[in-house]
Amino acid sequence: MSTTLAAILGGAAGAVALVGIVIVVLWFFLFRNRSVSRTSETGSSDPSIQGRRDVVELSLREARHFEVEELSLATKDFSDKSLIGEGKFGPVYKGMLNDGMLVAIKKRAGTPSQEFVEEVRYLSSIHHRNLVTLLGYCQENDQQFLVYEYIPYGSISIHLYGNALSSPSQDSQEKLEFKNRLSIALGAAKGLAHLHSLSPRLVHKDFKTTNVLVDENFIPKVADAGVRNFLGRVEVAGPSSLVAADEIFLAPEVKEFRRFSEKSDVYSFGIFLLELVQNYQESGKISTIIDQRLGNSFTAEGMGEFIMLMVRCVDPSSERRPAMSDVVMELDRILEKEMSLTTIMGEGTSILLGSYLFRPSK
Repeated sequence: MSTTLAAILGGAAGAVALVGIVIVVLWFFLFRNRSVSRTSETGSSDPSIQGRRDVVELSLREARHFEVEELSLATKDFSDKSLIGEGKFGPVYKGMLNDGMLVAIKKRAGTPSQEFVEEVRYLSSIHHRNLVTLLGYCQENDQQFLVYEYIPYGSISIHLYGNALSSPSQDSQEKLEFKNRLSIALGAAKGLAHLHSLSPRLVHKDFKTTNVLVDENFIPKVADAGVRNFLGRVEVAGPSSLVAADEIFLAPEVKEFRRFSEKSDVYSFGIFLLELVQNYQESGKISTIIDQRLGNSFTAEGMGEFIMLMVRCVDPSSERRPAMSDVVMELDRILEKEMSLTTIMGEGTSILLGSYLFRPSK
């Protein structure tokens, strides 16, 4: 870090003095081990699903049972043209039901079981503005299907990095100023906090950038809540690159003991915050400390507080990590303050802008 940059960061009341160091250190520890393989999908020590079968209460609108013929028709016989992704549960297809509703259908080989139905019933009873809704299921011909509402604008990962065939679109870049990213973080945090507030509580276990989707209004919705519960003790094989990429979102206690909890979700959320602002490349190199596409759309104070919250979330000690409800309050405060500060810019108020973070070294 250059002397000029260090001086600029220190000038903002010390709020952003550690930004560069924090991100680089986190990158070193979190991203350098991307090749570590996963040993299993869940652990028997996880308390979040113990006793669930005894306390399941069906919602007023029960999970819909779909016929395989309807799902096959909706996806044109699960054609490659309908394939929109691949997850732990299996391939994901976009489909249109008989009533014209667009849905996302996850498919995998699986023996029919009552446990599967009960888990679907529980998860489909959960409704929140920032959660993707599970609509129903199907179990036929040794296949299991999960049917979700379709979220049209894809994952935050695509908007940050593009996909295998393209770079992030201009539309994405216009919607990813710092205030937008704060808003996305706040919405995702609200979704996770709602899961943690349920009785029995629900731990996501697989929170990551690809599991935060946005709708046409760029409202974030957390996807795949509870999907790990369907996987049981069976390890799901997948491309090694996906396994390695997922590993960075797992808390130390999960990697070592397979111990999932609300605080392991908080750790994963901290990595999500890091990805929202860090200029990370698949080659493993950081060309700049903070994503240059942010331009001067943020204040140094706001970015500093955001980074400090992220550091708290990824604390190696689960006990020292904040609860998601506290994360929600902090992000709400940072966003409100950032909106206020950036609104009064240009009216004679002296505010250190993010553009200073990208001045060339001397």
